[in-house]
Amino acid sequence: MALRYSTGLRNKLLNDTGIRSALANGVIRIYSGAQPVNADAAVTGTLLLTITKSSGAFTHGSATNGINFDAPVDAVLSKAAAEVWSGVGVAGGTMGWFRFSGNPLDDGSSSTTLARIDGSIAKVGGDLEVNSTTVVIGQPNTVDQFDLSMDPQ
Repeated sequence: MALRYSTGLRNKLLNDTGIRSALANGVIRIYSGAQPVNADAAVTGTLLLTITKSSGAFTHGSATNGINFDAPVDAVLSKAAAEVWSGVGVAGGTMGWFRFSGNPLDDGSSSTTLARIDGSIAKVGGDLEVNSTTVVIGQPNTVDQFDLSMDPQ
């Protein structure tokens, strides 16, 4: 028999005491190349861009320009609708994967204590779907939708 989680429990795990809190005022860094074996591993590839609120400058430890989620609805945590999640290319290349990090300092090295989510990037079928996987130095890129969900089983 499988465990089944209520929507209320899933919302609580996603909300202020869970993932939403752990990633509050964080950033998404997009890299070229293959995704590391897990989110505890050091980054691989070249940093192409950093997604912040309205492409603003970000400093770990400060909430300024960090990105956030709205409260979960039906066990889905979505990008804050009032925020523009965007970044400007710092290197040219093809997007391969992303790392969403919370606000504590994350230098990309191996860690089993930092809150992170790694995922694939593709036009269709990626964990993060984008209109174009090409990054050009100095050109803006925007994340229009980003959702995290908990399976009820």
